Amino acid sequence: MMVPEKILYETEVTATGGRDGKAASADGLLSVSLSLPKSMGGPGGEGTNPEQLFAAGYAACFLGAVKLVARTRKVAPAAEPSVTAKVAMGPVPVGYALAVELKVNLPGVEKSVAEEVVAGAHERCPYSNATRGNIAVKLTVV
Repeated sequence: MMVPEKILYETEVTATGGRDGKAASADGLLSVSLSLPKSMGGPGGEGTNPEQLFAAGYAACFLGAVKLVARTRKVAPAAEPSVTAKVAMGPVPVGYALAVELKVNLPGVEKSVAEEVVAGAHERCPYSNATRGNIAVKLTVV
């Protein structure tokens, strides 16, 4: 298990009401309503869900790692890169599991070079380190 040598940032979010409730950060910067999607037997609604929040966090964090690796390898995309995280959830013998696909766009970068950058980012990203061996993560250069 990897343990940080030093804590650089810490946050705290409290959820109430479960998948049909609310989630808010202690500092007040995050406050969202939660709704269970219809595809999971819920009413749907205007709230987000834990999978969307996880996808947003993973995409943003992975993009930061992509930019870091690109800089250190002196790879300059022609335009702003992007990461789209596709998070899926489904049943396993006991409970449910997640699967993730990270679609990385590095405009103007040769595909083999982009794949090297993405592989390096996957080694550095805290979300990748947290999920490695626990969640199937597919990396796709688009």
